[in-house]
Amino acid sequence: MAAEKKIEVDRSKIQKAIKSGIPLTITTYTLPHEMEVYMGDVLRVFLEELDQGHMIEFLTYCLNELMTNAKKANTKRVYFKKKKLDITKQEDYDLGMKTFKEDTLNDIHYYLSLQKDAGLYVKLVLQVRNNKIRIDIRNNSALTIFEYKRIHDKLSRVQQYTSVEEALSQVLDDSEGAGLGLIIMILMLEKIGLTEENFQTLCENGETITRIILPLSEKTQKQISLISEEFVRIIDNLPQFPENITEINRLISDPESKMSDIAAQISNDVALTGELLKMVNSAAFALSSPCHSITDAVKLVGLRGIKNMLFSIGSMQTFKEAGGNREELWTHAYQVAFYSYNLARNFFSKDRAVVEDAYVCGLLHDMGKIIFETSRGGESEQKILAICESRGISADLFERLVAGVNHGAIGAAIAEKWNFPEVITNVIRYHHSPEDVKANIRTLTCVVYLADLLTYYQTGEVAYYQIDQEVLDLFKISNEDQLQKVSDVLKKSFKKDQDQKK
Repeated sequence: MAAEKKIEVDRSKIQKAIKSGIPLTITTYTLPHEMEVYMGDVLRVFLEELDQGHMIEFLTYCLNELMTNAKKANTKRVYFKKKKLDITKQEDYDLGMKTFKEDTLNDIHYYLSLQKDAGLYVKLVLQVRNNKIRIDIRNNSALTIFEYKRIHDKLSRVQQYTSVEEALSQVLDDSEGAGLGLIIMILMLEKIGLTEENFQTLCENGETITRIILPLSEKTQKQISLISEEFVRIIDNLPQFPENITEINRLISDPESKMSDIAAQISNDVALTGELLKMVNSAAFALSSPCHSITDAVKLVGLRGIKNMLFSIGSMQTFKEAGGNREELWTHAYQVAFYSYNLARNFFSKDRAVVEDAYVCGLLHDMGKIIFETSRGGESEQKILAICESRGISADLFERLVAGVNHGAIGAAIAEKWNFPEVITNVIRYHHSPEDVKANIRTLTCVVYLADLLTYYQTGEVAYYQIDQEVLDLFKISNEDQLQKVSDVLKKSFKKDQDQKK
């Protein structure tokens, strides 16, 4: 018998997903043993990178239980179809379940091949954002009302037991082993401070989703908060926001200022004039005719648009003065800015504020990550390491968690330090979790969220179903073909824009 081949875990991919706030996904059709082991290994590394080692044993059990249940649900569909039974009818359901277990166990490989041929999958999705870990087990067999009721009956029974041992004895004594794994799983979650409220079962778009949502440990959250605050304090040594741009912004905010005064002040700075004209004339702003003067730029783009472009240019100047050569980060920032503006212009053209703010918010969405990267290897990083050592905090916690999980909060803190408008600050803070932002800027935050994820979608790092459904609904995108068309247009337009700048 051939030795089982172990699938190696790519730790760097997991680290990147955590830093970027994007979901990790593994898909299987038959769930062979080596895939179960691999998924367990991925979960272990994921939790290790989040400094949540105390959860590994309990969540590994939960994962195995839920994956097995999802595979069983898929097997049940092909079995019922083979028996010509309607799984949605109570009479057929009861009849089929009498023989399901024995028949499928006796010929499991045959039924697994049927479900693979039918395209029935099981997916594991891992994601962390806003100090919460989300674990999804998904399969494309929608629950019947009988299965849904059965699950909730078991969940309600959990209250009867105070321990795993008690549940084992009572459930087995009742000769009712079905559902025992689910009861044990909830009791195990309680051991790490969770309740059945952290466990959800739902159906969306033909998928059954079993979801566990759990917070990072209180200790980890305190450490993240402490190091983040120290980092923001320490990076006071960063260059201040350019004074000339600050002065222009003061003029724009002054109701007594004239357009000509603002244009004249901008014109005094040769470098700023060139940058501003280049930005105004880029494909992102889609002006009907070329703009050749600052006065025309102010009139065409408007004060709010000019102000946002100044924030963009000033921030980029400041980041580059701070040091660091992170070409990938700059490219990503410009790409998200371009996508954000064009998404806003095409989907929300009637909302002028969204269109005008989209570019700058897209450009600065990863400000926290940029600040972190530009501080690498410098005095700020050494000070942080010294603080970690003095507080007994793992030396790599800052890089693994603060720069990833908390980069939105760090970016928002920097934006506040530079007196950025609240709109920009909050989009930076919530660009990975638009559901948490105030209603008045939710559309803008969703624009930047989608623009950001589209860049990862185009590289294959994010799948269609991993994008928040409520965000897709906002854009009236109901299937992957529609998303792909939007993605293709944006990608082609961005390439053309970049080629024109060379």
